[in-house]
Amino acid sequence: MAELARHIDDEAFIAAAERRFTEAFGHAPGPQEVQSWRRSWPALVKVLQAAGLGELYVLLEYCLPATGERVDALLLGTDASGCPCVVAIELKQWTHVQLSPLRPGMVRTGERVVQHPARQVGGYVHYLQQWVARDDYPLTVRGTVVLHDAPAHLVADLRAQAIRGPAATHPVLGRDDLTAHPTPEALAERLGCAGLKPCSRADVERFLTIRHRPSPALLERAGEVISGRDAFTLIGDQDLARQEILHAVQAARARGIKSIVAVTGGPGTGKTVIACRLLADLCRQPHGNPRLLSPSGTLTRQLRRTVGDSFRGLITTFLNNMPAGITHDSVVLLDEAHRARTYPDHQHSAFPTTLGKLIDQAAVTVVFLDERQTVRPTEGLTLQQLRQHAQHRGFSFAHIDLTSQFRCNGSRAYQQWIDQLFEPAGTVPTWQGTDYDLALAAHPEQLDHWVTEHTRNGVTARITAGFCWPWDSPPTPPLLPEVTITGEGPNGPRTWARPWNSRTDTQHADHPDVPARPYWATDTGGHEQVGCIYTAQGMEYAYNAVIIGEDLVRRGDQWVAQPEESHDSPLRGLPPQRYLKYALNTYRVLATRGTRGTRLYSTDAITQNYLQTLIHPQDL
Repeated sequence: MAELARHIDDEAFIAAAERRFTEAFGHAPGPQEVQSWRRSWPALVKVLQAAGLGELYVLLEYCLPATGERVDALLLGTDASGCPCVVAIELKQWTHVQLSPLRPGMVRTGERVVQHPARQVGGYVHYLQQWVARDDYPLTVRGTVVLHDAPAHLVADLRAQAIRGPAATHPVLGRDDLTAHPTPEALAERLGCAGLKPCSRADVERFLTIRHRPSPALLERAGEVISGRDAFTLIGDQDLARQEILHAVQAARARGIKSIVAVTGGPGTGKTVIACRLLADLCRQPHGNPRLLSPSGTLTRQLRRTVGDSFRGLITTFLNNMPAGITHDSVVLLDEAHRARTYPDHQHSAFPTTLGKLIDQAAVTVVFLDERQTVRPTEGLTLQQLRQHAQHRGFSFAHIDLTSQFRCNGSRAYQQWIDQLFEPAGTVPTWQGTDYDLALAAHPEQLDHWVTEHTRNGVTARITAGFCWPWDSPPTPPLLPEVTITGEGPNGPRTWARPWNSRTDTQHADHPDVPARPYWATDTGGHEQVGCIYTAQGMEYAYNAVIIGEDLVRRGDQWVAQPEESHDSPLRGLPPQRYLKYALNTYRVLATRGTRGTRLYSTDAITQNYLQTLIHPQDL
């Protein structure tokens, strides 16, 4: 730390930190973050020196790889027994925040609602205990919140809010606590650093290079929690499929060669619930190191909420980077694999590069996909690609196809009819099914009324639409009513308007009726916004209203794409024939979100007339 203290006020040090950050994380830090470094880092160094801790090793912006989160500062030392010890420090410049007894784990600062800092640092401590500490590396972990500008009354309020629960074990220190009074040793104790001694360079190197992987205790708890959730109960063929997949995994391990297990199935065949139960099974196996990954951030957040945030390193989003801690004995479950990134608009090689690295690193990769759910040119994966990649790399390969329908009231007839409807061309039979509630709405107000009535009765219902309207709402509510449809009513022209769902991942404190983007499909108030493919894919709700925009219209016996009607920038520049695939896939996905019933409506008059020949109108 002595060297850090000499350079901490030097602008060249900040510039070097910016460069290092960009190299490590693939993007530059924001101006606000850099400004916080300038204010908080010197304040922290001054406090640590005053506490007589100037010989400890300090890591700034330390990354917790399995979560993607960063600890503001991490102190490395040895405890009284000579074992390595780290202290995670959460730095804040707060002078004022708003607290609510109704949300004790949250704090409002400005326009943002964030975790209570003691809970935040508690999460870091839990991660380091569960992913780094182990029998051969007996690491002890502590955590402290340093609010170097906070007055005493704010600190007292934050302490009072954290007095119950595990967050109470982590000290919250304000401006008045950060002086060497009555002695430096007393300050070190308040910081949670009592008894810490400097560690050797070899100790530092070992901490920096140790592999992060979940502890057996964490895996055991995860297995118990997931198995106990009703949301992950398997029915009939789903459990048969789970057993078949487990058998394929066990056979692959027995052969001792890397393996790919491809699991295919349409919407509602249970891919996600099977993947979750498999994660529970794998967590219980000795020497396991499993992961459940998905390219969908919405799905990842929903699963984490269901099983608990303590297991977030086991369930994570897979985009452009390799997840941390995957080893030669790992079994990786990749859900929604049809959304795996292949961009920019094409693959760098015969197989998606990052996915190829993932498969090469794990022992077994179980890939869940539905090729007809690829909705962008920057993503996509096929069964044939997986089979060819396994053959090319000398891996074993198994394919399991899910056929039973568990979403749309279990109606295989509806799934088959929707598949036929969204074929590029051909004759579509009239809907004759009796085991699923399908009808055509005459106008958007009818959709709105249908959804509202179900919501009042305590049943989830949502409206989705093709991306055919602008989406310029600010990141915080109030949202703009941008989805507007004008039509003829009994008294002349009438306009129906609703906002798109929120863009942000966190809910605004002043607008509890506007769910954050990942929770639009499940949380109160979501029925008052319109969802799009990116918020609806992977989700389900009881009743489902779908607005087909003018990017996809029916002309004769075929669908015609009109990409110029789209407001989705990665798609609107595509030629019509190429756009058609993604439009058909998009509306197929949207039409299969409802577990009990669906209403369709097209803004194009000719298409609406065509649908009237196939579907009974909704009862008024």
